[in-house]
Amino acid sequence: MPTPKKFSHLDAQGAAAMVDVARKAVVFRRATATGKLLCQPATVRLLKRQALPKGDVLGVARIAGIQAVKRTAELIPLCHPLPLHRIEIDFRVMAAAIQITCSVETEARTGVEMEALTGVSVAALTLYDMCKAVDQKMRI
Repeated sequence: MPTPKKFSHLDAQGAAAMVDVARKAVVFRRATATGKLLCQPATVRLLKRQALPKGDVLGVARIAGIQAVKRTAELIPLCHPLPLHRIEIDFRVMAAAIQITCSVETEARTGVEMEALTGVSVAALTLYDMCKAVDQKMRI
């Protein structure tokens, strides 16, 4: 019978615990995540004209995504707080969707994947919130 795998986020008693990264080297790390808000073409047209009721939708979503990246360790249990060197949130507006890309960089002992994913998620949720008055069929 194979030996059960030891889980990295459990202590000797089986309780949730943050992974010890103290012995890992500090190295450059970069992560990029993408997501997409699917919406009606009419919603995209309003967005392009900045005619949505809540104003500068992409600007607000960008700031929301950046703030979320910076607070990832407060939102995701057992995530390490990291010194972030660069956060970039970009949008690609398509005919019936908005693609969101979040890239994060640091020099640390652990990666920034969760930060990039959190940035995309919160930017997408913000877009959804700011467009829901005109489009109830959106999907993330």
